[in-house]
Amino acid sequence: MRVQLLYIDACPSWRQADELLHVALRSVGAEVEVEHVLVQTVEQAEASDFHGSPTILVDGLDPFPHAAGAAGLSCRLYPTPQGLAGSPTVTQLVEALTRS
Repeated sequence: MRVQLLYIDACPSWRQADELLHVALRSVGAEVEVEHVLVQTVEQAEASDFHGSPTILVDGLDPFPHAAGAAGLSCRLYPTPQGLAGSPTVTQLVEALTRS
């Protein structure tokens, strides 16, 4: 399994997403190194289907539905049971990791 966390420096949510992603990986017993990818240009965003920071890719695919539209350099919000948040919950991440 390949796991990437794409982010922009201007969005602080990527750090929380990284922490929760590591918790989720440990809980499913996956010994995978998360590849951190700093997205700096709109061209990079478009090439990687980056729809905001943080974007998590599992085997190259974004397991979280996002609104259709142009890729770009912005912060991303995720629907969670508690409302919109800057990162998926550990439970949502575990589900995404186990369905890949």
